[in-house]
Amino acid sequence: MVDAAVQEKLEAGFAKMQADDSCKSLLKKFLTREVLDKTKDLKTSFGSTLLDVVQSGMENLDSGVGVYAPDAEAYSLFSDLFDPIIEDYHTGFKSGDKHPARDFGDVETLGNLDPEGQFIISTRVRCGRSMEGYAFNPCLTEAQYKEMEDKVSAALSGLEGELKGTFYPLTGMTKEVQQQLIDDHFLFKEGDRFLQAANACRYWPTGRGIYHNVDKTFLVWCNEEDHLRII
Repeated sequence: MVDAAVQEKLEAGFAKMQADDSCKSLLKKFLTREVLDKTKDLKTSFGSTLLDVVQSGMENLDSGVGVYAPDAEAYSLFSDLFDPIIEDYHTGFKSGDKHPARDFGDVETLGNLDPEGQFIISTRVRCGRSMEGYAFNPCLTEAQYKEMEDKVSAALSGLEGELKGTFYPLTGMTKEVQQQLIDDHFLFKEGDRFLQAANACRYWPTGRGIYHNVDKTFLVWCNEEDHLRII
């Protein structure tokens, strides 16, 4: 059971959205009175509530979507809200649908797509990954941020060969290192007002860091917005 203060904020935010005709977010579209009443008392094992999901969209009425998952369980527990939003945003990808099997083709025969160097300046492959056992940024504690950074730094420090490199914590970063990372276009900044309203920027810059290999062709962001962004 969530406390009365959370309930009051949810009711106030719901009324605020309904009264604003300029608000066109998917949150407003799918957070009906029925859905609100069904989910407002729920809480995940991480302690996340519906307010953690919707507070950014209730604060920023110009949001396009308006929701953030505070942990992995939230997608299931608050599925009455998440499922229709995801289906709408991804134009028909329903809750029971599955991603197709991976097929990257035969990478050995891909070859050089631009052998004369006329067209391709650079390429980048990026993926996000979450660490099991932790909530997402909106509900992480300061201690958890530090713990996650320590785990990521320790794991990456064991890489060898072409992936061997250095982890740079944002906390205590020198001006020289900061400028070099800016020059390399590697440094990330604190989140925008939408992330801030979702509590996704708490304790900044604690627990955030950047790793790159010697050749600067492999990069990992720790706790920027995802737990890990591997580039």
